Amino acid sequence: MTTKRMLIMLILTGIVFGAVFGMKWFGTKMMNEYVDNMPTPTATVSAAAAEAMTWPNQLTPIGTLVAVNGADVTAEVGGIVTAIHFESGDAVKRGDRLIDLEADAERAELQQLRAQADLAETNLKRRQRLFQQEAISKSELDTVTAEFDAAKAAAVAQAARLAQKDIRAPFDGRLGVRRVAVGQYLSPGTAIVNLQSLDPIDLDFSLPEQHFGDVEAGFEVAIKVDAWPEETFSGKVLAIEPRVETATRNFLVRARFPNGDERLRPGMFGQVILSLEGSRDVLAVPRTAINYSSYGTSVYVIEPVEDPQEGEAEKKAVQRFVTVGDARGDFVAIVDGLKEGDEVATSGLLKLRNGQPVKIDYDQSPDAELDPNPEQG
Repeated sequence: MTTKRMLIMLILTGIVFGAVFGMKWFGTKMMNEYVDNMPTPTATVSAAAAEAMTWPNQLTPIGTLVAVNGADVTAEVGGIVTAIHFESGDAVKRGDRLIDLEADAERAELQQLRAQADLAETNLKRRQRLFQQEAISKSELDTVTAEFDAAKAAAVAQAARLAQKDIRAPFDGRLGVRRVAVGQYLSPGTAIVNLQSLDPIDLDFSLPEQHFGDVEAGFEVAIKVDAWPEETFSGKVLAIEPRVETATRNFLVRARFPNGDERLRPGMFGQVILSLEGSRDVLAVPRTAINYSSYGTSVYVIEPVEDPQEGEAEKKAVQRFVTVGDARGDFVAIVDGLKEGDEVATSGLLKLRNGQPVKIDYDQSPDAELDPNPEQG
């Protein structure tokens, strides 16, 4: 009897759970069918056609500004700083005195050696007269001559050691921040101040090896830097590295820029604009048409809808992946993926999905301009 009741209970429980799951499945099925059959809303976008353009033949790598001459001024010998003749940030000329090191002992030794050299010279003149009178031998004259030469050389060497205590600017330029103080002991090689030659200034940048034959010394170069974003600085190619780096397959190019106002500084990064000979034909679309994502670069091409029903949109947006090149002003070059005349969406890309019906608002279509100064795409 108990077994029969348990069996009936299990059957009833199965019927109840089956009914619950069946209703859930049916509800989900009906919801999916409703969503699938829902009309996709029409998105309003602006659009523009892919245009064939002729662009100046230019390369736009990234470069780094470097000083023609730049170094940390250091002490060759040790000593105590007795005087400082500059302030941080001063402009100096080659040979300007920067600091003095204590050199009393060296000066005294130089005076002694010069006195010995004077005495050796007097002895030499006396021996020369005696030799002319044949009062001494040639070997004795040679000995006195050698003594004089040695004394004079010792004085010259001591004068050079004394000059090392007088530290001067090695070239024209602008000083940085002073790193020493009066009374401080300097060890040999200690940095005193940084000195950079700022006018003119050089720019180093690398190009792929396929452009090795396209660049020559004297070509016009322009640069834009973040510190002066509204200005373009002009210079010329100075030299081209005669070899290609095996690791990168790039070669180094150096350009030189006048920098009388010293606004360009060593270490700055710059957007280089290198003008080559001739021009090139490209297919371009407005920048706003490009959709960048982690899985690729794409555009939404506007295509007609086949057999649209009454009241439905006549056009749709179809996502198409493209390969982009460099940029000029408001336009981006398309290397692959589009053909001339293809109409692409230029606004509302975030709300579009593949195949979505669209309405074109030509009043909002972009009026892009081609900037003669290119930017990195």
